[in-house]
Amino acid sequence: MKVNISGHHVEISNGVKEHVEQKLAKLASHFPSLISIDSIISKEHGEYQVELVTNYENTRIATSGNDKVMYPAIAKAAKKLDAALSHRKGQVKGDLHKIPETDAPEIAVDIIQGMELN
Repeated sequence: MKVNISGHHVEISNGVKEHVEQKLAKLASHFPSLISIDSIISKEHGEYQVELVTNYENTRIATSGNDKVMYPAIAKAAKKLDAALSHRKGQVKGDLHKIPETDAPEIAVDIIQGMELN
């Protein structure tokens, strides 16, 4: 899984990159179909905001975390993303177990009864 990290009014050091990748490593094992996660770390008015965006099973999922310290903001956003991905995974599995809807009659007798045989 590829993690794209960018900063807005924040310098992204190697330590920050490693921390973000460490927090998101668990997601890669739980959701192997994830290809990439975009991470935007910004600082406004003395508060850090971390936004994580990804596509999972044809759905865009975005979460954010805010805190006065950068590392707890990253942890909050990662936790929210894990919960959102788990929710989406449940929806996808639920859709697999639905009975498909068809317009065709199920039994050949229904087709024959509907025909005019004169």
